[in-house]
Amino acid sequence: MHTGVREYMCFECEKTFITAQHLKRHQRIHTGEKPYKCSHCDKRFSQTEHLKTHERIHTGEKPYKCSHCDKRFSHSETMKRHDRIHTGDKPYTCDQCGKSFRQKAQLQNHMKIHTEEKPFTCDQCGKSFAQSAKLKRHMVIHTGEKLHECDQCGKIFLWDSSLKSHLEIHSKEKPYSCSLCGKSFSHLQNFKLHQKIHTGVREYMCFECEKTFITATELKLHEMIHTGEKPYKCSHCDKRFSRSETLKRHEKIHTGEKPYTCDQCGKSFRHKDQLKVHMRVHTGEKPYHCTACGESFRQSSSLRKHTKRIHSK
Repeated sequence: MHTGVREYMCFECEKTFITAQHLKRHQRIHTGEKPYKCSHCDKRFSQTEHLKTHERIHTGEKPYKCSHCDKRFSHSETMKRHDRIHTGDKPYTCDQCGKSFRQKAQLQNHMKIHTEEKPFTCDQCGKSFAQSAKLKRHMVIHTGEKLHECDQCGKIFLWDSSLKSHLEIHSKEKPYSCSLCGKSFSHLQNFKLHQKIHTGVREYMCFECEKTFITATELKLHEMIHTGEKPYKCSHCDKRFSRSETLKRHEKIHTGEKPYTCDQCGKSFRHKDQLKVHMRVHTGEKPYHCTACGESFRQSSSLRKHTKRIHSK
């Protein structure tokens, strides 16, 4: 085992193994042999480990417990993925734009934005999308299906389960507290990033203009200003964007989606900041003050117009 000698070779694919047992297990891939049968259903497996994992579906056994909360899991891999919600760990990074993800599948899904692959097509109008979630969101136009909105921040989700998972952000404890400003965080990684604001550590530098940044992601996004790179393309028109957030805002022009609704009068808006400005109609808030005459305005644009018209003569 320790010598590394792999004397057992598969004659089908020439892969080599340290022990005869490992070779035997491997050969079942080629023979299709599945000697281990589930005692609860007719499913069969090539390895005992796979059988044991499967049988937990029937027994309800969940031997893996999250060290951060009370959730339990039947698979160790599922627990590891869940654990990243607490740690903030995003080990899968896009080599095109620097965006990071918790799961490999999320990265693979994201990469379709850069390759412009659009395997998901609407059977109603023929429009194609890079991601199944975007197709499902688009289908709402045809089906009239209700989306699930977070009543805390207005974020929209296609599935009720996704909304429930998201709500943990608002309700969960924030055990990581900054001793300098008192701000608290749910995830250790976000807490560590925040601390750099106080320490002034900006270790990522742009070699074009020497501007420095706290995170590698911020640097990569900034560098697109110099390269002119715009990896995010609108699926409805030819416009391209350097940031996914800007693309999402733009696409609402095409979809007509207005997820932010005023709870006072029912008027809906595409963007959260538009709703925020509108709410001042109801609250009477006028945060923008003219320094020349003291008149107040709901919007900064109204203050600029006033200053130009009245005081710049």
